[in-house]
Amino acid sequence: MKEFTYTIKDPCGIHARPAGELVKLLHGFSSTISVTGGTGCCDGKKLIALMKLRVKCGDAITVQAEGDDEEAAVKGAQAFLEKNL
Repeated sequence: MKEFTYTIKDPCGIHARPAGELVKLLHGFSSTISVTGGTGCCDGKKLIALMKLRVKCGDAITVQAEGDDEEAAVKGAQAFLEKNL
């Protein structure tokens, strides 16, 4: 299992557009990916679940990936978050 923690910098937190793009990115990996932060933990490949976390600016999230391409999944998610949120 690979994981990283990231602090959200976008003033709107995790909102619809980047959340949708993140979910789309994560669907490209076969690994199981979870996101923890805000109000709990969810499957990173489910948009509604990700939005229900209610992650705000300044909140830290942890992304965990487990599977054949876990390293690539974590690197991809981290690059996306650093660029977009």
